[in-house]
Amino acid sequence: MERAEKREFVTAMNEVFKTTGSVVVAHYAGLSVAQMSDLRSRMREAGGTVKVAKNRLVKIALQGTEAEGITHLFQGQTVIAYSDDPVTAPKVAVDFAKTHDNLVVLGGAMGATELDVNGVKALASLPSIDELRAKIVGMINTPATRIAQVVGAPAGQLARVVNAYAQKDEAA
Repeated sequence: MERAEKREFVTAMNEVFKTTGSVVVAHYAGLSVAQMSDLRSRMREAGGTVKVAKNRLVKIALQGTEAEGITHLFQGQTVIAYSDDPVTAPKVAVDFAKTHDNLVVLGGAMGATELDVNGVKALASLPSIDELRAKIVGMINTPATRIAQVVGAPAGQLARVVNAYAQKDEAA
């Protein structure tokens, strides 16, 4: 990398650390190219990004951000996974690590909160923003449906009673 490329990378990563919902740091030594491509595609589909970066440059990029406390995680062959949704990157990384022993989650950050391995796993177990939105819409929609049924029930019963009297009068 040339000096200008390094400067551009540090600036871009600094912006990532300031704006993303969560960052996951993991060791990837031993992953094949195909496995790494699989991880990248899974993360991309979920709305996140995976980057392999030089630790020294990432440590420089972390300076002045809320996530500055995770600089100690950048030792050895590290990969960074991040997403705007705080749950996406941890969820994909933890799911991938379950089936691939060579991806070892070290920790991460969510804003100013530093996460250890258990913190990342706990974050991964939460529902995503889209799942939460679907639940909220369902909860809002259910009472409205019930109200419509309750309001409509007496009118339906009244119509059946009137119809029964009409049929009785016709028969007589």
